[in-house]
Formats: sequence, C-alpha cells, structure tokens
Amino acid sequence: MKALVGKVAVITGAASGIGEALARLCAKEGMRLALCDIHQDKLQAVADSLRGHGAQVLTAVVDVADPLAVETFAFDVAKAYGGCDLMINNAGVALTDTVLHGALDDMHWLMNINFWGVVHGCRSFLPYLQRADEAALVNVSSIFAMLSVPTQSIYNASKAAVRAFSDALREELADTAVTLTCVHPGGIKTDIARHARVGDCSLVAQDRGDMVADFDRLARTSPQAAAAAILNAVKRKQTRVLIGPDAALIDGLYRLCPASVASLGARFTQFRLKRRRAAKPVNAV
Repeated sequence: MKALVGKVAVITGAASGIGEALARLCAKEGMRLALCDIHQDKLQAVADSLRGHGAQVLTAVVDVADPLAVETFAFDVAKAYGGCDLMINNAGVALTDTVLHGALDDMHWLMNINFWGVVHGCRSFLPYLQRADEAALVNVSSIFAMLSVPTQSIYNASKAAVRAFSDALREELADTAVTLTCVHPGGIKTDIARHARVGDCSLVAQDRGDMVADFDRLARTSPQAAAAAILNAVKRKQTRVLIGPDAALIDGLYRLCPASVASLGARFTQFRLKRRRAAKPVNAV
C-alpha cells in the first residue's frame, strides 16, 4: 500500500497514545479517517483538531469488547465511505496483579479488550477490506508476547494470543489482497500505565505514582515514532514489526534462549519490587 491518498483508515483506541499518533499520521498522508475509542471527550478533541487541518473524520464511541458495537461501527464506516482500506486494531488496556490474588472480573475485562477486541475488529472489517483492490490489517500485540513477567500474566496471555491469532489469520488471507501486520511495541510513552488496573496483594501493592514513574523510565519510544514504524510496515507489506530498541533486544534474546529470557524478566521484576519495598514498605495481604 504505497498510495494512501484518499484511502480509508480505521483506527481503534484513537483518542490517545499510538492510536492518536496513527490518526494524525494517516491524515498527513491524505487518508480519510474512521476513529473510535471509549473516551468520547478525548476522541472528539482529536477529531476536531484533525478536521481543523482539513482531514475528513468519522468518529464513534465504541467498546471493542462488544462485538455488536464493533460490527455497527464497521457498517457505519462502509455506509459513510463505501468501504475501508486499512484497519488498525490498536485499543488496549493493562492489568497488574497475580494469578491467585487477582480479580477474575479484571482478567476478563482485559482479555475482552486486548484479545477479543482484535477478533471483533478483524471479523467486522475483513468483509469490507476484502472488497478493496489492496488492503491492510494491523493487529497491535506487544513485546510482552515474547517476554512474560510476574504480575503481567493476563496481559502477557492477551498479547501472545494476538500474535498467534494473527499468524493463523494471515494464512487464511494468503490468497486475498489483504496484508496482515502484527506489531510488537516495546516501551512506548503512552498513558496505558496511568489507566491500568492494579491489584492490592503484597507482590504488586504500590502507589500508582510509583508504577507510572517506573513505566515512564523504561518507556523510551514516542507514540509518533511507533506510528511511523507501523505505517512504514503497512507500505512495505511487512508481516511483523518490532518497535523500539528494547523490543528488538528482547526479541533477539527470546529467539536465542526463550527460557532464560522468561527467567530474566522475573528476576528484573523481583529486583524492582524489592527495591521499592525497601524504600516504602507495604502491608502483606
């Protein structure tokens, strides 16, 4: 997909972070936009800004965990634009908790957005993508699909599921004009940690400010750089893209010694938690 002018880009989770950066970059490429998010005010602000620069923008408040809502959004996009050419499943959330102490409702909440939201997006928009002469589908996974760490088990599972789902779906689309790209970002400077759900057991108990500060220190790549990498991958019809030097390093280590990488992730998490406890003791649960 080298010529993007006039084509239609659909982006979920478009009110902030990578989604917003993608919307702005696609607008610069001359694409018509269909943006959805669950945060109406933020989404409207992004849309108004883009329209102020001449972009054509359709918006909808959509919970990607709701298959009917996603299907309705796809129908509305097709009605307004006649179809779509690029669909990016970007919406995602975070959860920090242990398997035994975590609330099952929180686990279902995350999986319904991070994994099932991708499935819903693919199922709803693929019929329209397949009508185009050339189209692209992008599913945002994470480098955490390769690196599993304590307290991130459900997030790890959701992103690994997106990777496996994308690999299988790509083969199903082999004889079509739709290219599927699976994206594995490392630490991206977004607000995902600020909006994460956090458990209260002793392994993860902490002030939210501490968790956000840890994330901000580790996240080195801007949403704009991530968006540029994703759109370049679409233009080049890449099936897989790593974003950030941390993602490239972890992926390389994972390929060489996957068991050791998992152990390294666990040790790093334990070290970080012990250091925090030493500075600010917490009550065990």
